Amino acid sequence: MSLHPTLQPYADAWTHSIEAISELVQPLVEGEWNRRTPCPGWSVRDVVSHVIGMDCEMLGDPRPIHSLPRDLFHVVTEHQRYMELQVDVRRHHTAPEMTSELEYTVIRRNRQLRGESRDPGHKVRGPLGKDITLEESMRMRAFDVWVHEQDLRAALGRPGNLDSPGAYVARDLLLEALPRVVAKDADAPRSSAIIFDVHGPVEFLRTIRVDIQGRGTLEATPALGPAAILTLDWETYFRLACGRVSPDAVADRVKSEGDPDLAAAILRNFAVTP
Repeated sequence: MSLHPTLQPYADAWTHSIEAISELVQPLVEGEWNRRTPCPGWSVRDVVSHVIGMDCEMLGDPRPIHSLPRDLFHVVTEHQRYMELQVDVRRHHTAPEMTSELEYTVIRRNRQLRGESRDPGHKVRGPLGKDITLEESMRMRAFDVWVHEQDLRAALGRPGNLDSPGAYVARDLLLEALPRVVAKDADAPRSSAIIFDVHGPVEFLRTIRVDIQGRGTLEATPALGPAAILTLDWETYFRLACGRVSPDAVADRVKSEGDPDLAAAILRNFAVTP
């Protein structure tokens, strides 16, 4: 048997991004591994350590036995502590150790994907020990690896792949969170509509409608008389949604029309990744 058709796009997106990451870090000298990335608290080495660690968990490897230091300012939540373990255990690894482990992990994951015959609904172990479907796990993996590829590109001054397969996985996943951002977190008025007009390598126009009960829904058709319109480029959109930049830092790249207080509230609550 071969990989289920539902899972193939996520496998393709993961492969594209992981190969890009390998190409980016292979020539790095030791000092470049310490460069800061847009991912809060993480260096280039930390981001690659996270990628390796999460793919090792997809392979079913046991998590390292390791105690985190108490002075990691960016580690606050239980989810962050979970993710930090695979990172901190590799913090003193050398450049050759990092690239060789990444290469070996990619080989193992490619072999796993070639032999993957489980149904998309099959339950697997997710972060914090929660059971999730194989489809959800692979989708999140494709999203995560593409976002971290972009972290590395920003740190190394090597922009690219803003419209790669992983970008479209990221677009769809981030859009799913938008109704909650607008209706619940930003407390948009009931019976209102907010338009998001995104341009650049990935373009889309979406409307969030808030009904009389205060529930938000995502629509592909533009609304007449929206309460607010937010226009921004794709790179700014995903960087905001992934918590890589603050609204103030990209104020010149976001154009808002309509209710300024509502637009500001949406942008304040735009980050949806843990």
